Amino acid sequence: MPRVKVSVVVPVYNTGRYVDECAPSLLGQSLPADEYEVIYVDDGSTDDTLARLEKIAANHPNVQVHSRPNSGWPGAPRNLGMRHARGEYIQFVDHDDTLGPEALERLYEHAKRNDADVVLGKMSSTMVRPRRLFRHTVDSCTIENDELMQSMSPHKMFRRAFVEEHNLRFPEGPWILEDLLFVSAAYLKAKRISILADYPCYYWMKRDDGGNNTQHRFNPRHGFWPNCRTIVRQIKDGTEASDDIDALQNRLLHRLYHVEVLSRTREPEILREDPAEQRQRFQAARELALTEFPAAVREGLPAVSRLRAELLERDDFDGASMLAERVREVKVRSKVGGLRWEDGRLVADVTFDLLRGDGEPLVLVERDGKRWLDPELLAGVPGAEDGWEVRDPYRLAYAELVIKDRDREDWWYPEGELEVRLEPLGEGRSHLVASGRLLLDPQRLAGGRPLKRGVHDVWAYVQLLGVDRMVRVTGDGTPGAPATGPALTGGRLALPYWTGSGQLALDMDQRQRRFGPDTAGDAAANIGRGRSSLPLPYVATRPGEAAAPIKVTVSALALDAELSPASDGTTVELRLPERLKVPAGRHPVTLPKTDIPIAYAVVRGGALLRLEGPAYEPGTGRRILDSLADNRHGQRVRRRLGR
Repeated sequence: MPRVKVSVVVPVYNTGRYVDECAPSLLGQSLPADEYEVIYVDDGSTDDTLARLEKIAANHPNVQVHSRPNSGWPGAPRNLGMRHARGEYIQFVDHDDTLGPEALERLYEHAKRNDADVVLGKMSSTMVRPRRLFRHTVDSCTIENDELMQSMSPHKMFRRAFVEEHNLRFPEGPWILEDLLFVSAAYLKAKRISILADYPCYYWMKRDDGGNNTQHRFNPRHGFWPNCRTIVRQIKDGTEASDDIDALQNRLLHRLYHVEVLSRTREPEILREDPAEQRQRFQAARELALTEFPAAVREGLPAVSRLRAELLERDDFDGASMLAERVREVKVRSKVGGLRWEDGRLVADVTFDLLRGDGEPLVLVERDGKRWLDPELLAGVPGAEDGWEVRDPYRLAYAELVIKDRDREDWWYPEGELEVRLEPLGEGRSHLVASGRLLLDPQRLAGGRPLKRGVHDVWAYVQLLGVDRMVRVTGDGTPGAPATGPALTGGRLALPYWTGSGQLALDMDQRQRRFGPDTAGDAAANIGRGRSSLPLPYVATRPGEAAAPIKVTVSALALDAELSPASDGTTVELRLPERLKVPAGRHPVTLPKTDIPIAYAVVRGGALLRLEGPAYEPGTGRRILDSLADNRHGQRVRRRLGR
């Protein structure tokens, strides 16, 4: 009997129909069914969840179902699932999420190849922004790679022997942040951690009933602040203290400080929640910050975040609220220039900077040999009347482009890096700018594989001065219009366009856009002529590209045609069948949903004589030869002339 390679542990509670929606992705894995097991642990459900699970188990030998009294949180059922696990590795899955079809097979192979204790599989989600942690596949790293702290959910693959050796367990009962405690302990103990970034392994999806949102996060019964303190101390116990802002301990604590502490001082929370309740959170966050986080963690923050921390330490709730109102108004401006196809890639120059609420650049002002945060941003902010020094404008500053597969919620990273620089504006002012080149290769973007059919939107994540934004990449194009010409890539059509909101997008295989209205205008000026094919003013991204099928209409006849690379290697050719069931004559060739001809087909006796561009003007001799096309003598003349 084959050994069990992977045990999938799924805690469930009153899940109902979501069990049935998740189950196919667990049971339809590419890993053979006798090489993995699915362990459901019901945490005392009061609905029909247990009955649904038992029905699934009855039809699948590799499914176990266990039940326990309600504990109120996922920790206890996960621990029970681990006790029943027989697999070499354990993969945790929540009951309302799904796995990619090859997730277990790919994760297990990556784990074995690298002898990993922990494997992080690429996550796709409707709830959180993409994480740069998954930009590249990593064979081996340790906790020294502090980007691991971007991914603290338990939805990972852990070597079972490693878990047992270090007695890793989730806290049980209503213990919020239980995943952070378990995962941070694993990171600190692991000798080798691997990251699989070239395949979407885990789909962390938002339920339409909101059931997977953590509610009552700050309910004292759940112990948010004491639990956060426990996690901080675990990290401090496992690392060496240092005053260096870039020391490992301070880098690891940065995530907890930024997400769990500073979130209480910033938008949207401080502006959205009831002020009385938020003041209590503010006080609790302040106490935790002052007692548990080394000063180097706060000193290592970028300018705006460091000011938030200063206001928190001063217990200046009003100042923090005013700053949050100002920062909320800050927008990211994107510029796209020179959009074109080049060597098989969609290429553009892109630039991003920050704008204040009044539309003016967020500037740094030089004074007394120092740089100061924009005084217009801070005007009227209590606690910042004397200005705020920007010690290091590049501190934790970066920007990156990401491509979202709109149909599948997958995020991909194009080639290239964006550079952050200070750009002078004159009169002692400057601003931070992130710029670089978009290089989008439809044949390789999806983890080295071609993009799937669908619309792929271009986004950017920008983090400058401690202001972070996920923004649509927009340009000066007309919303809803083509962004540049279509391209033939890998035997498929790629159509760049501006969405209704002005965002740059790429449609692969005519998912929403059509090879028709957007392209017929350019072809209408074509004066070319060919025999069975006609060059079109569209782009072939690489020489030797495969042909792509398209639909055309010749007069009233709908038929299949194809686009293939022209001999010059830079454009494409329209090819029609050699036999056409239309009367003799010169017939317009149109694309779907347009009346503008992209060509004319000259037909005699059911045979395609040639294709002509819409602007092609045949001479007198050509018209005479065409008139003799059905005459045997005329045909002999044509053959002698090579026409």
